[in-house]
Order: sequence, then C-alpha cells, then structure tokens
Amino acid sequence: MVRKMSIPTSKTSLLLFLCQIISALDVPLDLSQPPTITQQSPKDYIVDPRENIVIQCEAKGKPPPSFSWTRNGTHFDIDKDAQVTMKPNSGTLVINIMNGGKAEAYEGVYQCTARNERGAAISNNIVIRPSRSPLWTKEKLEPNHVREGDSLVLHCRPPVGLPPPIIFWMDNAFQRLPQSERVSQGLNGDLYFSNVQPEDTREDYICYARFNHTQTIQQKQPISVKVFSMDSLNDTIAANLSDTDIYGAKPVTERQPVLLTPTGSTSTKVELRGNVLLLECIAAGLPTPVIRWIKEGGELPANRTFFENFKKTLKIIDVSEADSGNYKCIARNTLGSVHHVISVTVKAAPYWITAPRNLVLSPGEDGTLICRANGNPKPSISWLANGVPIAIAPEDPSRKVDGDTIIFSHVQERSSAVYQCNASNEYGYLLANAFVNVLAEPPRILTPANKLYQVIADRPALLDCAYFGSPKPEIEWFKGVKGSILRGNEYVFHDNGTLEIPVAQKNNAGTYTCVARNELGKIQNEVHLEIKDPTMIIKQPEYKVIQRYGQVSFECIIKHDSTLLPTVTWLKDNDELPDDERFLVGKDNLTIMNVTDKDDGTYTCIVNTTLDSVSASAVLTVVARPNPPFDLELTGQLERSVDLSWIPGDENNSPITNFVIEYEDALHEPGVWHYQTEVPGTQTTVQLKLSPYVNYSFRVIAVNRIGRSQPSEPSEQYLTKSASPDENPANVQGIGSEPDNLVITWEPLKGFQSNGPGLQYKVSWRQKDVDDEWTSVIVANVSKYIVSGTPTFVPYEVKVQALNDLGYAPEPSEVIGHSGEDLPMVAPGNVQVHVINSTLAKVHWDPVPLKTVRGHLQGYKVYYWKVQSLSRRSRRHVEKNILTFRGNKTFGMLPGLEPYSSYKLNVRVVNGKGEGPASSDKVFKTPEGVPSSPSFLKITNPTLDSLTLEWGSPTHPNGVLTSYTLKFQPINNTHELGPLVEIRIPANESSLILKNLNYSTRYKFYFNAQTSVGSGSQITEEAVTIMDEAMASRQVDIATQGWFIGLMCAVALLILILLIVCFIRRNKGGKYPVKEKEDAHADPEIQPMKEDDGTFGEYSDAEDHKPLKKGSRTPSDRTVKKEDSDDSLVDYGEGVNGQFNEDGSFIGQYSGKKEKEPAEGNESSEAPSPVNAMNSFV
Repeated sequence: MVRKMSIPTSKTSLLLFLCQIISALDVPLDLSQPPTITQQSPKDYIVDPRENIVIQCEAKGKPPPSFSWTRNGTHFDIDKDAQVTMKPNSGTLVINIMNGGKAEAYEGVYQCTARNERGAAISNNIVIRPSRSPLWTKEKLEPNHVREGDSLVLHCRPPVGLPPPIIFWMDNAFQRLPQSERVSQGLNGDLYFSNVQPEDTREDYICYARFNHTQTIQQKQPISVKVFSMDSLNDTIAANLSDTDIYGAKPVTERQPVLLTPTGSTSTKVELRGNVLLLECIAAGLPTPVIRWIKEGGELPANRTFFENFKKTLKIIDVSEADSGNYKCIARNTLGSVHHVISVTVKAAPYWITAPRNLVLSPGEDGTLICRANGNPKPSISWLANGVPIAIAPEDPSRKVDGDTIIFSHVQERSSAVYQCNASNEYGYLLANAFVNVLAEPPRILTPANKLYQVIADRPALLDCAYFGSPKPEIEWFKGVKGSILRGNEYVFHDNGTLEIPVAQKNNAGTYTCVARNELGKIQNEVHLEIKDPTMIIKQPEYKVIQRYGQVSFECIIKHDSTLLPTVTWLKDNDELPDDERFLVGKDNLTIMNVTDKDDGTYTCIVNTTLDSVSASAVLTVVARPNPPFDLELTGQLERSVDLSWIPGDENNSPITNFVIEYEDALHEPGVWHYQTEVPGTQTTVQLKLSPYVNYSFRVIAVNRIGRSQPSEPSEQYLTKSASPDENPANVQGIGSEPDNLVITWEPLKGFQSNGPGLQYKVSWRQKDVDDEWTSVIVANVSKYIVSGTPTFVPYEVKVQALNDLGYAPEPSEVIGHSGEDLPMVAPGNVQVHVINSTLAKVHWDPVPLKTVRGHLQGYKVYYWKVQSLSRRSRRHVEKNILTFRGNKTFGMLPGLEPYSSYKLNVRVVNGKGEGPASSDKVFKTPEGVPSSPSFLKITNPTLDSLTLEWGSPTHPNGVLTSYTLKFQPINNTHELGPLVEIRIPANESSLILKNLNYSTRYKFYFNAQTSVGSGSQITEEAVTIMDEAMASRQVDIATQGWFIGLMCAVALLILILLIVCFIRRNKGGKYPVKEKEDAHADPEIQPMKEDDGTFGEYSDAEDHKPLKKGSRTPSDRTVKKEDSDDSLVDYGEGVNGQFNEDGSFIGQYSGKKEKEPAEGNESSEAPSPVNAMNSFV
C-alpha cells in the first residue's frame, strides 16, 4: 500500500525537515538506551494553595526508568508521606491538598531523577511556592483637599502577593476611572494627577488588586478628593488660619513641568535579556505636560518600541545587550521643560550557544559532548555523570573532560551514561541531559515503505529516509528500479538521510530508493514522488469604486492541477465574509448586491488545495454623496458682512470638491433658498457679503464627484439694518402701445434689494431734443407707468429711481424710448422688375420718406402672384407669395418663378405697427424654359419586328413644345448595347409604331420633349419583340403532350433499374468478360477498343469506379447554326437546361451540359430559350 504525504509549502517543508533532524537522533524504543526526560514542571512553579499540587516528571528509556525525588537537596521519601503519591509508570508527584494537606508545608526545591541500567537523567530544580493574595492592612485615610491646578498622587500600596497583583482604579459603581494625559496610573499602581480640576472632586477613588492565581480581587478603602478653587478655599479656611500663603493667594496660575516619578535627574534600571523593558516618566504642570523619549547616542529600536499610558511609558520588547544605554524622558509645556535620564543595563541569564546532544556510538568509536552557553556575566560550566558531579563519579578511561567539552575515545558498552551540563550565573541556570549510548546495531530505516510525496512544481521536494544504526549508517539514494546513485548540484543530501530536490520539476517524478549500510548490514526503502502543477489565479480581483446601493462583482478565475480539488474562500479584511444574503459567492466570482458603506474594505480570494495556497486581494471603495455639513456658526457680524463656518460631514470616500452656500430671506421670501456663493472643498469658513434689511439664515451643501449632499441644518438668523437702496431697477424701457402714449416699464427690485421698508419708484421722462423739464411721478412698488397724450413716435428720455423710507438710491442712468407708432402713410414708388431668367427676377423700388413711416422702419414686403401660364392660357386660383426684406433695402430677388408665365407684384413698407399702403401692381412675364419629362411612356403590341410606343405630354411644358426626340438601341444577352437610333417626332403626336425590328430582341428607349429653349429631361423604358409564332406553339405543345411525359418517366425508370443491377453485381464482387458484351450487341459503335492482341481480356470490379468518358452524341445535322436566331435571353429571366432548333424540336441533354458555338460580332451563339422569350412579355 502506498502511503500518501503532501508537502504544501516551503515553510512546512522546512519545519518537517527540522523535525526529521531531531527524530533522526532518537534511538528506537526497542533498543537499550539511557533515560531521557520528556516532560517536567517549570523551574518557578507557583501553585494554587486550594488545589492538589502536581509536579510533573516524565521520561523514556530501555529498560523503562525508575524515578526518585529530592526535596531541598535531600532524598524525599514519598512512602512516608500519606499525602504524596507517584503516578504509575511515571515520576509525576501528586500532593493531596484538598484532603487536609497544606500547600505551605510543601514549599521547597524539588528535583526528579530517572534511572535505568544505562544511566540516570535529572530534572531542573523545581521551586514550589503557593500563591498568596493577602488583604490590605487597615489604615485611616484622610480626605485629600487640593487646590485647583496642583498635582496629586493617590497611593495604592497593594499587599505583597505571589505573583504580584494587577492594579486598577474604579469607583463604587465598578466603573473604571477615566484616564488621560492629565490623570493616569503609574507602573507601581499609584494614580497621578498632573494638575487637578474641579471635576476631579469625588469620594470613591478605589484601588483594586486582582490576584490571578487565586482568582480573587482585593479592594482598598475609598479615597476622597475635594478640589477647591482659590476663592472658595480662601472663604472656607481663612478664618481658621492666622498666617498662611493660601489666604489671599493669587488665582490659579500656570506652572512649568515637575517630575512626579522618577525623582531626581538620573536613575538606573537593570533588565534581563529577552524581557520587556518598561521605563516611566510622569510629570506635574499646568498646562498638562507632554512626554517625549529619546535614546542618547542612538535611536530607539524600530519595530520593538512602543509608547503606552499617553507616552508616559516607554516599552521595548525582547531587549538585548545592544539596548543598554541612557534613555531620556522630556516633559514639556508652554512654560518650560524638565528631563530625566535613566541608565539602562541589560544583563543576561545563561542561554545556549550549543546544547549537548545525545550521542550514539558503536564499540570502539570516538565522540564528543559539547556544552556552550553565554550570559552576562559569563556563566560557569559544570558537568555531572548520571546526576553526580563528574569529579566524584566512577572513573571511565574512555572519558576526558576539557572545560565545556567531554571527549570520548574507544568507547565500550560500559561507557553508556547520562551526562548533565549545568551553565549558571547570578541570574539563573541552564541544565541539559545528554546520554552516551554504546550500541552495535545493523541499519534500520524508520520511514514507512512506499511513502508517497506530492509537491508542487518549482518548489522544494524533501524525501525522508529516517534511519538508525550503530555505527552510523551511510545513506545513498537511487532513482528508479535500476537507477544509478544520485549525485550533483541538482540534489541536496542532509545528514538525517533526507534527499532534497530544491526545485522539483515534472521529470523528477518517480520512485526513489534509499539505501542505508554500515559494517553490520544494509537495508533499503522505496518512496514515491508526484509533481503537481501549481494553482494559479489567472483572473485576479481588481480594485473597484462603486456608488452606495450599487452592485459590484470581483472575479477570481483559477487554474489548477486536474488531480487536486481546490476550495475557494473569500475574506473581507482578513476575516470571514459577513453573514449577509447580499453577498453571493459564485464559482469564480463574488457579487455584492445593494452595496453599503460597511462593505468598504479589502476582499481576498484564497484558493487552497492539499498542497498549495494562493491568494489575491482587491480593495472595494464605496463612494456616495457627502454627508451634509453641520455645526454652522455665524461670527464677526457687521452691517454688510458676516463670517460663516461649518464642520464638513463624511466625504464618503470621494473628496469634497466645493461647498455651496445658500441663504433664505425670512423677511421677504420665507422658505425660498437662493444661491449665495461657493468655496473650494478645503475651505470651511467664508466671509459673506450682506444686503441691508434682510433676515438672513444660511445653509451649506457639500459637493463631490458623486453629487451634492443634503443641505445642512440652517444657521441662526441674522437681521441686517435698513438703509437706502443701493441700486435702481434694471431693464428700463419706454415703448408706446398706442400712437398717443408712452409706456415706461422696469424690473422691480427684489425684496432684499429694497434695503428697507417703504419701497417706491420715482419715474421721470421728457421729450428728447426739446428743451423741456423732467416730469416725475412717485409710484408704489409696481413695474410700469403709462404717459398719455404724447405725439406719435417721438423720442423720450426716461429714468426710474428707487427709494424707501430711508432715502433714494443713486441717480439712475437715462434711456431713450419712443411714444407709440402708427401705420406708414405712403407706398414705395418707382417699382421696377428685371427678369433674369425663366425662374428668377429682381425687383427695385424707391424708399419712402422716414417721416411717413411713423414708427421704427422694419423693412419692405413684396407681394407677388402668378396670373396665368402663357402656354395653357388657363386661369387658376391666385395664391400670393410674400417676401420680407429687412431694414432700409431698396431691392430684392424673387426666386422659384415658373417659366413662360405672367406675374404681378406690389411693394409695401413695414413698421412696428404694421404695413403701409401697397404700390400699384407691376406686371412681368417669365421667358420659356425646358420642359419636364413626358408624363408617361408605354410600349404595347409587340410583334416579330415592331413595337407600338404611346406617351403623354410633359406636366410642365414651360413653353411651346416644338417636338419629341426618341432614341433606342438593342441589348444582347451580355448586356451590351447596340447602335443608337434617333427619331424626331412632331409635338402634336402621342404615339408611334416602330417597324423593321429584330424578332426576340430587347430594346432600350430614351424619350424627351423640346421647346425653343432646349430639351427637357428624358424618360426610359425597355421592351422585347416576340419570336416566330409556330416555334412558340410547338414549344408549348411538346411540353404538355402526354407521350412526352410518359417517355420521360420510362427513361427515368430504366436508369433506376440499371443503377440497381450495377449495385448488386458490384456487391457480389464478380467479374464479367467483355467478349460476352461484344457478342450481345451488333452496334459497331460500342465495340471495345483493341490493343496489341486485339482484346481487353476481363474487367475487374475495381475498374467499375472509373468515370465514363464525356462526349457529344448529337448528330451533325442537329448542330445549331450561327445564322439561327440565338438570343436566348437567359440572362434576363430564369434559365432552362435545354435548347430548340429551327423547327422547334428539343435538342437539349438532361445532364444539364450546354455547349456553345463560337460567337461572331455582338450576337449570341446560343439558341433562344422559349421559356425566357415568354417571360420577357410577362
């Protein structure tokens, strides 16, 4: 059976490799070996005094070891203590506390020894101490009366426990007291106030100590704090103090920083290597000081430095000797600074450089045990043999101690023992057991046979060959059943027997054989390696920006090895997807419906197989319109300006581009908001210009790329003072509506433009160019005033001025207006017409005097109409045409006239009131033009050599018709045109018979009309002469005769029978002699050809597949002649596979093959098709 093993990643492979290194040193448990400690309790073991004490000591060995204990350096006889038992097959002690024992009675230093015939291993010294959670000593706590702004320290002083308790401060309601830069807890548990404030007054400052081992919390008595301001403090205690600094003291003043802890300017700190270094500085001062840390002569270690407790505590994790040095804390406020230098020294308990490792030797071999450790100060190294100092241990001639090394030479089986190395200094010790086991064993391979390894291509492959033997076997690897030994840079051979292929490829797949040999024997094992294609994400999710409530989809299309089953998992921000039905996970995508703001984040597609894992991430940014601004505030209120500030709302992932400020005038237009201004999105304040007498309130709208936010809540209202108007009405006009009036209009001021109550208008006017005084009138808040009794169309100067209860607006500007218009008095004179061509004429006139226009001259109108057509002499309904010529023009063009017609026209002047009188009618005529095309052309009565043409006269003759022109030419079956023939026809004709035409020929006709000016557009038609009538009748008859239909059916049946016979004979595979065929037929035309001997012999069925020869069997007397009529017209209709000769007999072949004679001239060599000939007349 093949055992399967996956190697998913290089990290897992490395971990496996390290495990193999360790396991390769293990002696199989069926062989003799000294004891090895496998499990023991920690060196410093704090126990719960209420529970049984369990001191662990587990070991393995062959034979199984026995266990004994020492307590405080002397033998601990567990048989004499009824409360102590040892677990079976184990060295673990159980001290029964729950049934009457006391934990304090078993405090001490314990050590376990595991022993068998090959040696003894010992545990660490295990210090047993029961945890303690003593109560607070009773003390009388006086209330703390503190002056506002002073510093304060509330001492906790918790009882000494084991282990030390965790300190925190709460109130009577078991709520943690809030801490800040001003108030915080120190490392010693005290509560420090950099400066006290009145809100610090309370009577329930309570320090709690939590002892985790016993799960108990001890509470200190509440501490009372009362903070007095200077005034109240003087009032309350001055009467009781005869001479004090407090009485009459100055109000609270700011103070520069003073350190509360540590005291002085310098201090020292010792920390052990690998521990966490905590340095603290807490300062008093007003304002509250800010703490900053630096390391003198160096930088704080990156990635290991953290600031806690509002930067009052510097934390450096995993310290080393390089972290020794001077650390300075600096406390600073606006009045000054203070600093403290802490000199840090990092010491080190012993730590391993090289720990001794188990040594397996065969008799006569050499070896060494090495024990190297470091520390600060340098640790001392001492050796023990089987738990006894080596100096007093039994002699072993093969052993030599050289400081931190024991050298073994020519060992024998009696040399087996367990050696202990002890490295110690004042900060601790290290103890390691390492045995020397002398064995003579043939090789054995511990890796299971036929183990299957599966790895991903281009990743390392590690093939295990765990082995054991003494002497140490040599390991060789082979590939395949009869492969050669593996060597070269392509492979890495590890000491533990593992074969590594650093970059596994497809060609590395197969069976590998591991061979282990020493002088006592040889053994081999096969393992199998499969190489899989890597899993890839070929379409990764992409960065998406989506609007709120939209839909978004991330793709994750993968490619993987066909033998691996992938699983696809989606994460959001490295956590599981929300349990929300809006998230739809498909085969290769993730879709989020109705996206909300909380969907913002990073989405990761993870593809896992049993061997590898790949992932790809994309960020989803949810954008939306901004949230509305809030907290609008008006400041700097002046008569004509105010400052507006606001706090922007959430921009919802789309930067705010600008803010729009709107205002409402609650006095004049309540509820209506107007645009005021806008500012860039980086600005949150603006100075707004204001108008008098407006009750303003403002709101702000934020704008981003997505759109506009909802308006903010309105600001407070601000009513500006009244003032006289700043501006006058706009768009002032003076236009008369009647010949004897002047209507003065203007755009009234809006409510906020009035600047005050009582808005009115002063309307003034006077006639221009006349020495008149201004006439004025004051009107209410309206938009027009009518001046009556004015002369017709006279210019006036007009002005309108605004005023209110506080005064007038600035002097307005003047505008020119006119009183009302009247109709013009005279018509244009000297009207002349110049005919340019048959459709265009030019008209001239003299302008009328401006005084007679009596208004604004807008232009001239020309009325013209057709009286009659000169060619038809018939009258019709008169439809007048009008052309308007703007301004003071005196001529114009009249387009679109009809040729050979009589027209009339007149001209009128136009002003704003209307049209003046018309000029006298002017008559003019248009000359002849070319006619339109004939109304129709019909070709009827086709015969063998003639066609009849009929036509209608042009719809628009545009003159006197002089004649018609007919042109025609034949068309052959290749669409080539023959010679063109032209005929002139009198104008009074309407039909024509064309004779002497070719029969069965297509002709194209071109027809137009002429006047004396020229030819008009032409009309075209096509027609065909018919064939000989007898030929046509025969053609129809033969196709409908019953004998002909019967003959065709008989021929078809005969062909079907012949095909069936040939098919049957071919399936039989027989042969038939050609000679028999010759004898059966007398027709010489079907006799076979002869070669050499004059005969063919026999035909095999293989030759039946040869194609028949093609050739014409048509007799020569049936050949179609050139002089026959051969225009078949196939190209003008539906073609047929047949032809007819001169007498109409059918000469076509059913094969559909057509043969043509050489053509001469422009005529076709094919015989005419009767069907097509008939189709031509349809």
